[in-house]
Amino acid sequence: MQGDIVAAAKLIGAGLAMIGALGGGIGIGLSAHGAVQGIARNPDAAGTVQTNMILGIAFAEAVAIYCLVVALLILFVF
Repeated sequence: MQGDIVAAAKLIGAGLAMIGALGGGIGIGLSAHGAVQGIARNPDAAGTVQTNMILGIAFAEAVAIYCLVVALLILFVF
């Protein structure tokens, strides 16, 4: 009985840790939205806008990867 409670707590904790990945998804969407809108308004600045968009996506993706690592640590280490 006690082992089942611990296993359930691990699964709930891992699920809660992955809620942070929502922020990464929203950040990627907003970054791509802003870049497309900026390029549509000023096509001459496409190179600069695209570079900044790629950096924004990379930083937002890093947050989601950290959430995944924490969830995997909860599941398999603790």
